[in-house]
Amino acid sequence: MDMKKLIAGIAALALASAMTGCGSSESSSSSESEAPTEAATEEATEEATEAPTEEETEPEPEPSHPVEASDPNTVDFSDGNFSFASPKTEDADSAQGTVEIVEVEGNPMLRFTDDGSNFANGTVQKIQIDAAQLLAPEDLAKVRSIELDIYADATSDAFEGNQVPGWLGGGGGANVAGDKWYDFGEWSGGEYNFEMSGAAHAEFKFLLAAGGQCWDETMTEATFLVMRWGAQNEGNLYIDNIVFYDEDGNSLPLTLSGAEGAEVTDEDAGDAEQAEDTAEEPAEDTAAEGEEAAEETAEDTTEAETESEETAE
Repeated sequence: MDMKKLIAGIAALALASAMTGCGSSESSSSSESEAPTEAATEEATEEATEAPTEEETEPEPEPSHPVEASDPNTVDFSDGNFSFASPKTEDADSAQGTVEIVEVEGNPMLRFTDDGSNFANGTVQKIQIDAAQLLAPEDLAKVRSIELDIYADATSDAFEGNQVPGWLGGGGGANVAGDKWYDFGEWSGGEYNFEMSGAAHAEFKFLLAAGGQCWDETMTEATFLVMRWGAQNEGNLYIDNIVFYDEDGNSLPLTLSGAEGAEVTDEDAGDAEQAEDTAEEPAEDTAAEGEEAAEETAEDTTEAETESEETAE
């Protein structure tokens, strides 16, 4: 055999062997590098799957609860007295209804009970409060702001098939000294999950009090109006926790509050006296009739004794 051919064959065999080893190594390296990529993909898939699960376990919304009074000088309707409140129904845009005291979760409130046509007619629910019946004249002149809580409920499912109040809002105003009308700012709130809303806290301010746009001590009527407009469903309007503040932010004492009860008018006193007299008259008549009966019985007894004596003789 030619020595050169033998050497060339050995060299070719060695080269082929070396190339086979490199291919195997590259294949192994490629497999090892792909493994972490698959693991990362699986982890990402698991995270993506878990994300919606976390959202689904979020707690459901809970209904709001009535706000309790925190100031000692609060009109909270706790005794059922609302002699100082009335529905304002005579305006062309006024909703029709009545006012009454109702309890919401044991908390008494003043409710404008709508006749059920407010939403359909696009009218305005209005509650009028006479502060002159709640404050002393000297304190009436000190009022610079009024705060209260306002609620609404739904009595139909006119809001996209849901029995919820939706957005609620409105404004207010007051008659002031000089027989003028003063507009307060607006208030708003809302409830899209439940039949009864939470409290929308309203703050009405006499911003022009320095110019005489406020109440004074000579006013026998000092009324302010709470109005709800733009109702998105049929329902009722509620107010609670009325507090009057002076210019320093101090609450003013009440002369008629939920704790003190209703005032007794002269007419009420007259009715009470008449009832008393009516109750006494039957008693007096009964006593007189008793005395007459006793006298008649005594006379009958005397006559019977006389007849008995004559018969014996």
